[in-house]
Amino acid sequence: MATVKTQQKILDSFLDLLAETSYAEVKPALLAARAGVKMSVLRDCFPSKRSLVEAFASRIDRAVLDEQAGDMDDQPPRDRLFDVLMTRIDTLAPHKGAVGALMKTMRSDPMLALEVNPIAVRSQRWMLEAAGIDASGLRGQIIAQGVAVAFARVIDVWLREEDEGMPRTMAALDKELDRGEGFVRMLDRAGKLTGLVATAGDMLRRRSRRERDWETDDWGNVVPEEAKTDEDGKTVH
Repeated sequence: MATVKTQQKILDSFLDLLAETSYAEVKPALLAARAGVKMSVLRDCFPSKRSLVEAFASRIDRAVLDEQAGDMDDQPPRDRLFDVLMTRIDTLAPHKGAVGALMKTMRSDPMLALEVNPIAVRSQRWMLEAAGIDASGLRGQIIAQGVAVAFARVIDVWLREEDEGMPRTMAALDKELDRGEGFVRMLDRAGKLTGLVATAGDMLRRRSRRERDWETDDWGNVVPEEAKTDEDGKTVH
């Protein structure tokens, strides 16, 4: 099994090639030669380019999470998320060329975008948790997906920005977070409404069963209760 150092060397070589050429042109033989490893070692470490993208995202995740010192605990969740995502952009900065090449390919290759999306969503769930925002369950998954899409739009602005102070990037992130807050409020209202509708429906079903003397069978289907009979077999009401 290849050492961690060898794996990092291959990943660094992949990012360098991606910045110099394009995603499509990074072939296994070219990458193995650039990293100075045998093709068999490359295959054992990274059996696909998707696995390389995933390793890159994980590296960025770890670096951002290591930066979180907890000194913003008293800040609103939105401000904490802003700080976390700007830290992510700062961490991506040394690989701006590679990120740009990957984004360019995804815009023209929907299949690659679909492959990368789960990786981006998983990363954003970690970013949400780092900001103290619960990213568990279906609600967390939906929010993380929204953040992944919003962050991709911010990255597009960042890739075109030349000012080191990144005013346009920060303004874009601020706008996306404002939009995201509105979406989360709408999502929570929809969740509450769904809960109210479900509760009301359950109450109506119970009332209907009481009034009509219905019951459910083993499959949950509502069926009339069998008519009761007296000792002579006559129906009683």
